[in-house]
Amino acid sequence: MSEPRPDPLDHPDPFRAGEAAATETLLRAYVRETETPVPPAGEELVLGFPASGLRLSVPVRYRSATGWHRFGEPRVVSEPAGAALVAAAAMRESVVRRRLPHHLGSDAVARVLDSARRTGTHLARRRAEGGSGAIPFLEAEQALLLGHPFHPAPKSRQEASDGELDAYSPELRGSFRLHWFAADPAIVVGECADGRAPAELLRDIAAGLELPAGMVPVPAHPWQAREVLGRPEVASLVEAGLLRPLGAAGPAWHPTSSVRTVHRADADVMLKLSLGMRITNSRRNNLRGELRLGVRAARLLGAGPGEWLRAEHPEFGILRDFAWVSAGADGPETGLETAIRDNPFRGGPNDGQGDGQCVAGLLAERTGPGDGTPPRHRALLSAATARAARAHGVSLAEASARWLTRYLEVLAVPLIRLQSRYGIALEPHHQNTLVALDGDGLPRAGWYRDSQGYYVAASRAGELERLLPELADGLELVFDDDLVDERVAYYLGVNNLLGLVGAFGALGLADEGDLLRVLRAALERLRAAEPGAKGLLDLLLDAPLLRCKGNFLTCVDGRDELVGDVRTQSVYIDLPNPLTEVPR
Repeated sequence: MSEPRPDPLDHPDPFRAGEAAATETLLRAYVRETETPVPPAGEELVLGFPASGLRLSVPVRYRSATGWHRFGEPRVVSEPAGAALVAAAAMRESVVRRRLPHHLGSDAVARVLDSARRTGTHLARRRAEGGSGAIPFLEAEQALLLGHPFHPAPKSRQEASDGELDAYSPELRGSFRLHWFAADPAIVVGECADGRAPAELLRDIAAGLELPAGMVPVPAHPWQAREVLGRPEVASLVEAGLLRPLGAAGPAWHPTSSVRTVHRADADVMLKLSLGMRITNSRRNNLRGELRLGVRAARLLGAGPGEWLRAEHPEFGILRDFAWVSAGADGPETGLETAIRDNPFRGGPNDGQGDGQCVAGLLAERTGPGDGTPPRHRALLSAATARAARAHGVSLAEASARWLTRYLEVLAVPLIRLQSRYGIALEPHHQNTLVALDGDGLPRAGWYRDSQGYYVAASRAGELERLLPELADGLELVFDDDLVDERVAYYLGVNNLLGLVGAFGALGLADEGDLLRVLRAALERLRAAEPGAKGLLDLLLDAPLLRCKGNFLTCVDGRDELVGDVRTQSVYIDLPNPLTEVPR
């Protein structure tokens, strides 16, 4: 049997490696969303693009039961096909099939190429460094060098310069000082779950800032601070003397994996800053409805469900976006909206307090050191699983099964039981979930974060309104049970749990079929114990197709996923459910 070809991710040229990563991710998303069969590893995937008259031959390095395929370098006839050609063909094919305006395809291609270039920059910088010394929390937040494994343009940030992105990018270990505004109290809006004025919370964060007498500090991302001054509603406040730009001040904050949320190891809170820069599909402007939702959710949890969750699952927690603040009349957004989030991840790299790690960062693939060889561990998950195998004297495959089992206990089971008990459902995709690992490398605690992802099942809204009478006043929070189950089946089932199984397989740690059996058995036990979760678990265990967000098609459509009705913000597709193939 011939030796496998070197992994394109490990190419000595970081920009060739970055382009390989962009091409592979694009193809992975494309075959998933076009229902294209992928042949076994070692064979060639042949893709025809009739709209372009193009035919690609793609080596299959690994075929995944859950879609986390690995591909080699595509070729046209006998020549390599780079990201530009593959993106142009795939986008044109989708634009023609869906009868979309052609400029949408051009825009999507531009984002793919921008993402590929950014990825190359990330790899070049990371290969040249000697290590970060960051706490585990930040190390995982900064680990997503290649981006979302099923998004065609995960690192696209077209509107910022290279110099700006040095400071703003977690992948480059950036940090920056907040830009501050002084606002007249009459134009400061916001709320806090415990009734405190948000300005009171900000005064601690802004300690040392020289404020004009009687004014309130309002923070902003430095990129956003420049951009909002061109908005008429902000310019008029400045002209009237009600809002004064003060510039950068205070200690440096570190961007996390979302880019707009920032962290300091010595701060009691994290800040989710508004950022109108287009990142992947969306401009990351904080919407006041989302911020109010975060505070309402914090109040709802504080009315009883949070106490139940702590008692039943002390190893699991929800990071609340418990307050927000902005400058401007109580109406449309001004771009200065900031959410204030819990921060349990404080202290130094070795004191055990900063060890919650973003799951997306744990699974993120790494490239080789730059000499053409692979990395010692392809991902942080690979290192953790190897540690568990050594500690317990078992194989990597068995350590993977134990890792998955513990992960379900500290993260998935609490989330499903919260929905079963109270009808409160969340959007726990990989970037929104965190775990802490014990000394053996196995999960010991889990967290959920993000105020955007809350749902209340309509059948349970009445009992929750008795706990919190203003539950849904003025907010889109209550949804039909079927929609809630469908979305959780995607975020928790497809994206998180099946994605984790796929990552174990693609990283060469375990057989996906074995892990799918572990997952199915655990979910069947939970279904027997939690009648309130029957609708969700019936979907995950028995539905032949699961609804799945189509990041490729959403990108081609040019949709901003943060704008519009929750039912139509993204394109959804039907995905074959691999759990139904597991022997009962």
